[in-house]
Amino acid sequence: MITSHKLPFTFDAQALKADLEKIKPEDWILHFNRSYFSGEWSGAALRSVGGVEGKLYPDPTVQGSYADTQLLARCENIRAALDSFECQMESVRLLKLSPGSQIREHKDYNLAIEDGEVRFHIPVFTNPLVEFHLDHKRIEMNEGECWYLNFNLPHSVANHGETDRIHLVVDCVMNDWLRSLLPD
Repeated sequence: MITSHKLPFTFDAQALKADLEKIKPEDWILHFNRSYFSGEWSGAALRSVGGVEGKLYPDPTVQGSYADTQLLARCENIRAALDSFECQMESVRLLKLSPGSQIREHKDYNLAIEDGEVRFHIPVFTNPLVEFHLDHKRIEMNEGECWYLNFNLPHSVANHGETDRIHLVVDCVMNDWLRSLLPD
């Protein structure tokens, strides 16, 4: 079982940051699972079921196809990064953890290679005082990197820094292209 893996490519973090200027304060909505965090954890939906903005929860029970939101249409650099994924994308979100905020340890479900759906994190803004733990091990992710993480395992995040931590979070359906990027 692969717990984490940095993919063999990076994205231009400065270009991704430029797109954040196009996201208005009202585009950020508080994360839906309020029992999992303290402080401020918010997100902006770039792909959702039906392309509905403000829909952060990738609900597996909802019927319908994933589609780009109007917010993604304003973010051409993020769109270009997503276009490099040669697989079916489902939910795509920007997730922001404000300074002094913490996401308590929890598990997600059906987000591992073995489940056929995977989640990638691409740090857009981060700082050295962000502590991301997966299965009780610290994972250090740098801006522009792309990481597969097995979110079926316990994970938590704390932002002890003075700047926001913003990740582009991409849920994908496994295919041969993705398998070629991940270790056996």
